[in-house]
Amino acid sequence: MPVANRVNTMPLSPGASPGSVSGNFAAYGALALLSIFVSLAAILFSQGGTVFAVSELYLGKETTIGQSFSRAKGEVWTLLGVLILHSLVMIVSFLLLIFPALYMACRLCVAVPAALLENLGPREALERSFALTKDNAGRSFLIYLLYFAILYAAVALFAIPFGIGIVFSQNDPTMLRTWTALSEVGSFLAQVLITPVLTIGMSIFYFDLRVRKEAFDIQMMMNPLAGSVPAPRAAASILS
Repeated sequence: MPVANRVNTMPLSPGASPGSVSGNFAAYGALALLSIFVSLAAILFSQGGTVFAVSELYLGKETTIGQSFSRAKGEVWTLLGVLILHSLVMIVSFLLLIFPALYMACRLCVAVPAALLENLGPREALERSFALTKDNAGRSFLIYLLYFAILYAAVALFAIPFGIGIVFSQNDPTMLRTWTALSEVGSFLAQVLITPVLTIGMSIFYFDLRVRKEAFDIQMMMNPLAGSVPAPRAAASILS
């Protein structure tokens, strides 16, 4: 039999058929898409809900988790636009050099609070953040630095015990898989618990910048019934 024919007639794997393999790929693809959708929804709602909750507390108002997430629900498309545009700016910056990407991350760190609390579109929110963080990139960098320090400490705290189990289970495949799975779960829990800290920090940073640059506290004392003060429209464009 020719070699080509023998190759074509070889089974893909014992007990497997082309139909079952393609079915598995389709199932994995659908699962991956579902995972991406759920993760994206969780990011949008968690960021939006956290920003609204911090805003209400900062303004001396009472709020609940349900109310904060309900407000975030109405701003999902705005949040998605900010996230996409922010990601595009970061990708372009990263392709240039590491430092520009880091600098842009520090300058665009309050785009989400600006978009939600000032009713801005994605492009306007990024421009607003760039204007607010002028001469304050170092402070936002320290917030990022503190966040990653806390995050890695939490990941280590959750994952190290399971890592020790992995080391001592090298000869036991069953326990090795168990400890590895527990390590992944621990790392995921650490990220879930610590990630909101960054959103909270950036929301507080947003209000601090407005107080320092726009006397936001004085404006609120003069108009205590206002939920927020419209932002100046003189932000310099960074995307044109």
